Amino acid sequence: MLQRALPLAAVLVCSWNAAAAAQVISIRTVPISQSHQFDLFPSRSLAMGGVTIAVDDSLSDPFSNPAKGFRLAVSRFFGAPGVYRVSQGAGAGRTLPVGALFRSGPWFGAGALALQQVDLSEPMALALQVPISCRACLDQATVLPTTQGSNGNTFAHAMVGRPVSPGFSIGGSLSWSGLHGVDGVDLLYAGSSRLVQRGHALDVRLGLHKQWTDDRALSALVLHDRYASTHDVYYLDSFWDPGSQQFDQRSRLEENLDHTNTWGLHLQYTQALRAPGWRVGVTATTNLASHPKIPNYEIQNIPRDPGNSEAFNLGVGLARTVDASTVAIDLVYEPIWSHTWADAAGPVETALGTTIPAGGKTIENRFRFSNAILRMGLSQDIELDRSTKAMSLQLGLSVHRIDYSLAQRNHVTATSRQLDEDWVEWSPTWGVSFRFPAWEVRYRGSATNGTGRPGVFSGNFATVDAAPRNILVAPSGPISFGNVRVMTHQVSISFPFR
Repeated sequence: MLQRALPLAAVLVCSWNAAAAAQVISIRTVPISQSHQFDLFPSRSLAMGGVTIAVDDSLSDPFSNPAKGFRLAVSRFFGAPGVYRVSQGAGAGRTLPVGALFRSGPWFGAGALALQQVDLSEPMALALQVPISCRACLDQATVLPTTQGSNGNTFAHAMVGRPVSPGFSIGGSLSWSGLHGVDGVDLLYAGSSRLVQRGHALDVRLGLHKQWTDDRALSALVLHDRYASTHDVYYLDSFWDPGSQQFDQRSRLEENLDHTNTWGLHLQYTQALRAPGWRVGVTATTNLASHPKIPNYEIQNIPRDPGNSEAFNLGVGLARTVDASTVAIDLVYEPIWSHTWADAAGPVETALGTTIPAGGKTIENRFRFSNAILRMGLSQDIELDRSTKAMSLQLGLSVHRIDYSLAQRNHVTATSRQLDEDWVEWSPTWGVSFRFPAWEVRYRGSATNGTGRPGVFSGNFATVDAAPRNILVAPSGPISFGNVRVMTHQVSISFPFR
């Protein structure tokens, strides 16, 4: 049984592209992928499996490390409409980002705005509940909000920087997200009738980059992001009305908070090798995150649970360019440690006869992750016209293996249990671009496999306790995930505006 779900949306919603995702490490204990929702802006390497370590990406690099905006030669405007769809009716979305990368003397910068519409998953069958006898249930009912098939999100980004000495640049950026729909969150509340999300994320970055004349480069990034969201979850509880002598339903509201604060440090070093066309890079990332409040998702039933995490990744990348062809590969190892717990709302007597005071830990969960990422891709430039036109074809593959163990200690029942979980997500990618003297158009697509949609099952029926919970219990049955596929498509157009 999966005893603890920790799908930290906060880690994902602040990662607006593949390069930024390498600096904010995703922590997930369930196979729900949300990164496709936040791949908003253009990229030269995302269609190559998302390789980032030994391959420069002049389009997306300034959004991940603002100091890398020094590579911008001219000011450019861009638009990058994109769509994604999850199979089995498990969600969809459309995004329209627009923005500009500018260069004025020594200064460089960027400004961007994105509007997004997220379609909710198709409603799951309501959980079967044991009716209760209740005379006052109708008077205690909460009014259900109007059903909404989709929600809107807003994203804004600003960046500025400049060189401070030959080959050395500095930059800073600020990103803000207004969120009313994070893909997959509604699936984590089994048996709910409505879900209203509202929240925001703030991401602040300071970057440094040093470029030497022999094609060596060193970059550093310090980041801090804050995520806060509220989930208003509505349930329909069945009860027996003695007055009318029939079954009826009462609506009930539960408010869940999702807060995470993250500090991060990212280092990257690249250099050319002696062999012509070869380039190597290494990266190291540290994330220290505190989770003041993790939602009480139905699939784990542990209320009032804060926690903290220490996440790291170590990566090496290799690329080779021969004439108009580029081949690249990234290998990344991610060790992560997370500690979460449930605290007592009041004094709790344990099975050993002792008492846990209010605020004491009733359950402790210690996670240890050993994740691995493989990204590979190739790009082939084709000259269509010697002076004006060129085309580029790209293919790639990204494989992400999540492997973790959970050691759980229940101080109330004086019991312990161990859990080991793992799964593999893999995403083939493809793309094509056309470059002209004044403008450029790109298309990229991907198909993410290995993710799922959750449900709590006992036999052939879903079950959920209808009453508010003050007793810490495990799920009523094994966690089950139906396989889904996420298809994404994006078309981006950019051109100089002066």
